[in-house]
Amino acid sequence: MSKAKPAKKQHVSGAGRGSTPGDGVRLQKVLAAAGVGSRRMCERLIDAGRVEVNGSVVDQQGLRIDPERDIVRVDGTRVQVNEDMVYFVLNKPRGVHSTMHDDMGRPCLGDLIGERVDAGQRLFHVGRLDAATEGLLLLTNDGELANRLMHPSYEISKTYLATVLGEVDREFITHLKKGVQLEDGVAKADYVQIVDVWQGKSLVKVELHEGRKHIVRRMLKEAGFPVQALVRTKIHTVQLGEQKPGTVRALNRSELESLHKAVGL
Repeated sequence: MSKAKPAKKQHVSGAGRGSTPGDGVRLQKVLAAAGVGSRRMCERLIDAGRVEVNGSVVDQQGLRIDPERDIVRVDGTRVQVNEDMVYFVLNKPRGVHSTMHDDMGRPCLGDLIGERVDAGQRLFHVGRLDAATEGLLLLTNDGELANRLMHPSYEISKTYLATVLGEVDREFITHLKKGVQLEDGVAKADYVQIVDVWQGKSLVKVELHEGRKHIVRRMLKEAGFPVQALVRTKIHTVQLGEQKPGTVRALNRSELESLHKAVGL
């Protein structure tokens, strides 16, 4: 899978690649609707050569594009112009299974976002959390972004807070960062922090870009500290913050731009 970005030296007057003169929506209108600025401001951005469509710099007004197909960037940063694409953060509660439907009748994601699905939004989750793990789960209908975020070649970082049995020390940090031998290979943490230690338990923060099943639980257990509770708090730059369990919020523009950059979109 290529991470190459479109060339930025080409210029396009009138129609950009993938667009047909007379069809589509005027570029400045699409940019304004996406929140870049007023139409007048967007026209100035185009005049300054700061807008690209499908990798080509637009240097004339009047270009019409297809928001569902064309890729638009301002100052090299992709702007989400397809209004049909949606991006959400869900704080998955403990005990909820990472499936839209569960044949056994167990609590699942569909129970939390059923109203959105019933309203016609075809959403799927980016990766999964096991039923006992809480925290951040991305939901979208953007298959390309979802696939790239899950692909190991992009090494998207994920951060967890784990309550473990036992009082950890600095040797524990060294062990996780150096690597823990599991049955399917060595697993390493990118960052480890001891948040608190009390009465035979510890709270630790672990950041890694691994995507193997139950990887955090298996690493900590192998290191001698079984997990009592686990919460995913962050994916790349998208953070859970104070969002309450079971609630859903839309990604903001800066979060989405950051994810696009991380996977070369």
